[in-house]
Amino acid sequence: MSDIHQGGAVATSAPPSSVDEGLAPGDLAAKYGLSVSGARPGLFEYIRELWSRRHFILAFSSAKLTAQYSQAKLGQVWQVATPLLNALVYYLIFGLILKAGRGMSTEVYIPFLVTGIFVFTFTQNSVMAGVRAISGNLGLVRALHFPRATLPISFSLQQLQQLLFSMVVLAAVAIAFGSYPSLSWLLLVPALLLQFVFNTGLAMIMARMGAKTPDLAQLMPFVMRTWLYASGVMFSIPVMLADKPAWIADILMYNPAAVYMDLVRFALIDGYAASNLPAHVWATALGWALLFGIGGFVYFWKAEERYGRG
Repeated sequence: MSDIHQGGAVATSAPPSSVDEGLAPGDLAAKYGLSVSGARPGLFEYIRELWSRRHFILAFSSAKLTAQYSQAKLGQVWQVATPLLNALVYYLIFGLILKAGRGMSTEVYIPFLVTGIFVFTFTQNSVMAGVRAISGNLGLVRALHFPRATLPISFSLQQLQQLLFSMVVLAAVAIAFGSYPSLSWLLLVPALLLQFVFNTGLAMIMARMGAKTPDLAQLMPFVMRTWLYASGVMFSIPVMLADKPAWIADILMYNPAAVYMDLVRFALIDGYAASNLPAHVWATALGWALLFGIGGFVYFWKAEERYGRG
């Protein structure tokens, strides 16, 4: 016990209660009903919190999309111009010089190439945004309490909105080369929905990894470029690998980027028949979406309390 004298008054501080002596910090917190700040909620409670912030997710993704090209004179035009310019470069190199479109007419190959660029860019940008979702928004993460999964989900939704703008141009390219609207175009909806779920799960995985290792953002462009060349963006995998062991083509055709590209191509391009798709392609697309969508979400949630710390 100690006495403090101030202005003639005596204040006495009592010693800590003996009943609390020897208690571990965790036991002491439990005894008085204290909880860890920012502790990870249960999985279903976490999902409920995310759902309650659905309006924020949508508004945040829309704001990011608008701000992305705010400093450019052409503004949102670059959303479509960038993948189109990439498609032009790839057509000059792979289509004209390397003849990568063998087995396809020009009316099929050009929509084939443009579709591949647009659809792969959707996944590529989702992954790159996911890597920086936490490490690039530390101020927001440390200042406010909210489910951190809202960030990678918002960035994936931003990329989906950007792709939907691009689909207008993609449809125009398909029509210009003889593929007119038909019932098969309705298959775009489930194909892009499954790809969005896959992209979101992959973005969550990369967000957790990027939060721990920010340098991962410097490595990912090389990884994505390798994935692009291995996914048949510029060429038909079965035709290009016809003289190679069949298992090599199977691995490349069943990789998720190739699966979602082929589904969109099949829906849009009249000359791209079902024979160009791997067997059980819809089941494969659903499997990739569920595996990465659910697995990525759980993987991200397990590190919820660690984001923004350290």
